[in-house]
Amino acid sequence: MARVKLTLPEKFNFSTFIDVRITDINYGGHLGNDSILGIIHEARIRFLSDKGFSESDIDGIGIIMADAVIQYSSEGFYGDRIRIDVTADEFNNKGCDIYYRLTNDKTGKIIAKAKTNIVFYNYTTKKVERVPEVFLDAYNK
Repeated sequence: MARVKLTLPEKFNFSTFIDVRITDINYGGHLGNDSILGIIHEARIRFLSDKGFSESDIDGIGIIMADAVIQYSSEGFYGDRIRIDVTADEFNNKGCDIYYRLTNDKTGKIIAKAKTNIVFYNYTTKKVERVPEVFLDAYNK
């Protein structure tokens, strides 16, 4: 079976650091695959917050995650400091993809690449909405 191939954008416009916690370690003694999704969620929150947004309020509209792709490249271990580079790309009228590159800050090895597709959603009307202009202005450059 062919592996997932994820091509990252050339430029990232946000970076944050997260240390691997003991609760992120699996029975194999390394960073668990399920923890990567939690780490990119935290990185996405920080990415949005950097521009004054939250997942529930981007000019009055929230977001929902439509899909996720993770490609694992190397192990991470307890105490490793991970640099997560984040950017938004592949915009359409209802959402975009958010890309993540997780790198061991000490060794420079890529631990994982990831992509989540987000859709803008009005939780009051329960309907998908257009991408807010403030979001486009902040990230679609």
